[in-house]
Amino acid sequence: MFRIQIPSGRSLGLRPPLHSLVLLVMLVSGCSKSEGDAHNTPAPPPLPVTTITAQPTHVPITIEVMAQTEGAKETEVRAQVGGILIKQLYREGAPVKAGQPLFQIDRKPYDIALAQAKANLAEVKAKVDQAVREEARLRGLLDKQYVSRKAYDDAVFASAMARAAQQSAEAAVRQAELNQSYTTVVAPVAGISHRAVKSEGNLISTGDDSLLTSIHQSNPMWVRFSLSESDMARLPGGQLTQQTVTGIELKLPDGSTYPLKGQLNFLASSIDPTLGTQQFRAEFENPNGVLLPGQFVRARILAGEREGVFLVPQAAVAQTEQGYLVFVADAENKVAPHPVHVGTWQGKDWVILDGLKAGDQVIVDNLIKLRPGSLVAPHPLQPSTSTAANNNNTPSAAPPAGHKD
Repeated sequence: MFRIQIPSGRSLGLRPPLHSLVLLVMLVSGCSKSEGDAHNTPAPPPLPVTTITAQPTHVPITIEVMAQTEGAKETEVRAQVGGILIKQLYREGAPVKAGQPLFQIDRKPYDIALAQAKANLAEVKAKVDQAVREEARLRGLLDKQYVSRKAYDDAVFASAMARAAQQSAEAAVRQAELNQSYTTVVAPVAGISHRAVKSEGNLISTGDDSLLTSIHQSNPMWVRFSLSESDMARLPGGQLTQQTVTGIELKLPDGSTYPLKGQLNFLASSIDPTLGTQQFRAEFENPNGVLLPGQFVRARILAGEREGVFLVPQAAVAQTEQGYLVFVADAENKVAPHPVHVGTWQGKDWVILDGLKAGDQVIVDNLIKLRPGSLVAPHPLQPSTSTAANNNNTPSAAPPAGHKD
């Protein structure tokens, strides 16, 4: 064993020269090697590892975000006449049809008002008949010059006024009939009924306190969601438009996927300055009522496909402070770390956007034992357990928090 003694320079307040430190490391390494050779220490065997061959493929471009459902039409049901609410005619939360009776307001006062309007109309009609007969009688007398022209003109005027009064009385009857019909409050649209705001026996007014219930139209169903600027940066062109979106899928609260795809039908023209997000809305057919207003779901936006990417099992990708990397077995079966640019998860695989090339042998196990430059004994991953060949195009989860595509 060689011993090298280099002055430390402490007494002079100096550090050893850099070339002396380099020389020391080289000599120590040489000595260690010489001692190993002297004892004929055998080299460790290559580490067995499993590899996959990187092959370029294409994957759908998707973004998955939280969303909430709402009825395409949310209609308020309000009383148009006042009175005592005497009966509720529907079951809260049940589907209702357009025109279906929902509430009954006491109609007795409106029956009386209608009877009064009809009686007034009958009186006015009698006056009209009298005015018409008087006009005709004076016309005959005027022809014989038995009455003055003014007397006849007064009769014509009285007849015209009587007809006008009749039209007003007829309008009053129609208004009374309409008010009477308003005592039965019906559903303006078909949909899912909400709870009743007023109970039986309450006095209903026609002002701001006239709300009785509301109806949500559940077919079609609308789904609202928002995207941040970092989300949209992952899309072609850096924005979400009607042209870039090929469809929208929903993941229900129980984890299942809604069978029907939706289409984008609204996008805000500006960014919310408070949240830094852009608002969107999609429309879904809901013939069986599976979707309910107010549900929290996950919306998966489909925006075309990304070409020339690689699928690598999640276990083969290591995350460091500098980023993501994979280990590749080179032509000499030595370990070579490759920094990579990752996208989203695709099934059980990472989508690798950059850092690999076709034919690279990516190591998928024993990563914790690997050292750059060390020898390995690679063997291919069995097809039955391969995840890189997985054709599942549904992301199993979102990338780790803070990851950016």
